[in-house]
Amino acid sequence: MRPALEVADIFNRHGAAYRANQADSVTFEQRRVMAAIEACRTAALGGHVERCEDCGETRIAYNSCRNRHCPKCQGLARAQWLADRRAELLPVPYFHLVFTVPAAIAGIALQNKAIVYDILFRAAAETVQTIAADSRHLGAAIGMTAVLHTWGQNLFHHPHVHCIVPGGGLSPDGRWITCRPGFFLSVRVLSRLYRRLFLERLRAAFEAGKLGFFGELVGLAKSAAFAAHLRPLRRIEWVVYAKRPFGGPQQVLDYLGRYTHRIAIANSRLIDLAEGQVRFRWKDHRHPQRPKVMTLPAGEFIRRFLLHVLPDGFRRIRHFGFLANVHRNAKVALIRRLLDLREPEPAPEPADYRERYARLFGQSIDICPACGGHFVEIAVLKRAPRQAARPFSCDSS
Repeated sequence: MRPALEVADIFNRHGAAYRANQADSVTFEQRRVMAAIEACRTAALGGHVERCEDCGETRIAYNSCRNRHCPKCQGLARAQWLADRRAELLPVPYFHLVFTVPAAIAGIALQNKAIVYDILFRAAAETVQTIAADSRHLGAAIGMTAVLHTWGQNLFHHPHVHCIVPGGGLSPDGRWITCRPGFFLSVRVLSRLYRRLFLERLRAAFEAGKLGFFGELVGLAKSAAFAAHLRPLRRIEWVVYAKRPFGGPQQVLDYLGRYTHRIAIANSRLIDLAEGQVRFRWKDHRHPQRPKVMTLPAGEFIRRFLLHVLPDGFRRIRHFGFLANVHRNAKVALIRRLLDLREPEPAPEPADYRERYARLFGQSIDICPACGGHFVEIAVLKRAPRQAARPFSCDSS
């Protein structure tokens, strides 16, 4: 069932005015995301007509935009990703670590997304791997999956990485080492190393001329000012925290399902749009038991949403250690042998979209809700002309 209000509705009603008012600040990537969300599951992208073989019921199914920032296009991608991860889960404790950055770094990150988000990933991964490999801690090579989020519940810019880590690893001599019950690694030790690695990588990026500054941060382009900006950050505590360990592999999957393909705000959190004001539900983590409602002008809502558009090609889900893509299958197979586990049965490759949907969600999209019969395709609807698919005028073609 379609939600009463969608991000697409807000874009369609107020997007053109926002683009006109903010013409100099809306990037090509942001314009493309807006166009995709506005056109998603409308005649602009084409589709097909289906008819029930039994009762004659007819329906039109429009195509999805498949943009990773679209609230309506994450369900199938998420389900497929989780199905692929299921075979990699191990019967060991799993831990959840979160690495954040201070506000003084978040501003630099917003103006240099690809560079600084990549540093965030690499510093977090190197931190966990280095501490885990130390014989004073775990003494093993670990694996982890990391997911980048750039938002808080209020849609402000808040970059952080969620890391899901199996509670054990491979020793130098090829044995499986399990962590202590209920404890993985010291958060304080992780925080200190993470701070040092992040600032070293950020300084190296600056010296290589990879960082750009504008607006309020333009002064940081000078080496002395940049060094002065970082100096106090070397003395404060950087927030790294560990959540409660998961109860088992199924909890890990449930969690990943909520986090991996999440976008800045889901349609389900939107309440209404009236007189140019958007209302949505949000959780204040200082008072988590009392959900709140925030009201924003439509333009400000759009601005905050667009803060979280990622650079083209940027990977927001990454795997490290024995879960790294290059050797994951071989390493996981080795660990399963060490743990005396049977190899999972490989799932047959689905033939088409409908079969894939049925396998992932346990239900068919071909069933007629009126009589239980089957829908068959009877006509194809072509995409609208290019100018209709982009409901605004710009030079980004």
